[in-house]
Parts: sequence; C-alpha cells; structure tokens
Amino acid sequence: MCSTERVADTINYLALLRGINVGGNNIIKMDALRTLFEGLGFTGVTTYIQSGNVLFKSPRHDRRHLEEHIERALREKVGGSIRVALLTSAEMEEIIVQKPEGFGENKEAYRYDVIFLMGTLTASDAIKEFRPREGVDTISEGKKVLYIARLVSQITKSRFSKISESWIYPDITIRNWNTTETLCRLVRGNA
Repeated sequence: MCSTERVADTINYLALLRGINVGGNNIIKMDALRTLFEGLGFTGVTTYIQSGNVLFKSPRHDRRHLEEHIERALREKVGGSIRVALLTSAEMEEIIVQKPEGFGENKEAYRYDVIFLMGTLTASDAIKEFRPREGVDTISEGKKVLYIARLVSQITKSRFSKISESWIYPDITIRNWNTTETLCRLVRGNA
C-alpha cells in the first residue's frame, strides 16, 4: 500500500508524462528529465523507466498550475506537446485498492492496463469510447482511470488498440498493471 503523502508540508506527486520517448518523438533522457524537474524547484526527483514516470515533492497544492508549469517546461525543452497527469500517493493507493475484483491476478492469461485520464475527462465519458470484444476485452471504471483486461490467447482480436482513433486519445496515458503497482510503491518510498 501507498502511505501518507505529506511530509514536512510537501506533497509526494507522480507525474505521468504522455508522449515522450515514443516512436522516436519527444526524446528526453531521464537524467535531463530529472534536471528539468529539479530546475522547476521540485525536490526528491526520481524517474522510473523511459516512458515518462517522474516522482517528486512539492509544497504546491494547485494541481492544474503544476501540470501547466511542467507541460510548459517540457514544451520548451523538447519542442513537442507533452501532457501531464499528476497523482498523489493517496490517489495511487486508491487506484490499487479500488481495482475490480480479480484484476491483475492472472497475469499468464490476461494483459492488464490502467488508462489514466487527463484534464476534465471523466471515466464515465471515456468508457463510452470503448467497444470491448466479448470474451476478449473487459473494461471497468475507476476514479479518473479505466481498468482494461485482455485475454492473452485472443489478444489479436482485442479492440483496445482502436482507442488511438478516438477523440479521447490525447487525454489519456496508459501504464500496464505491473508498472502501476511499482509506481505506487515508489511514490510511497519518495516520502
């Protein structure tokens, strides 16, 4: 479980960056990313894998301001449009605890992903864009996330990849379940 998010009046945040180091676009090395976040005045900055997961501490509580501040700095650094979803350790804990029953428990038979929703996009609006294939895909709503499970033996029949054609695609970022669990542990450890 993740634990308390405030230490000495700071909040532990996890920034999920959408659109870096994918397909040769918006390339940024992790040490440069850490330096960028430290230059923004954040402390305890660490990164996890190349796909844009940054843990940091900030005394600021205005999430939208922080997201805009980070997005602007990233745009200046790499030139592309990079979206940011910020979560606290308490929010990550809620994502883990509120998962659907059985989700993430049969990793040999299913591939599990969490879709993190950005901006004002709600789970109830986002879920309408999915057309799960019966017997292959399952989707469940969470708070600012969707939980996706796909049957590995039928993965080529999954309709999950069609989401890239949807209007919500720019407002989501996806992490597999193993990464989501690890990020929860890391944001707790950043205390």
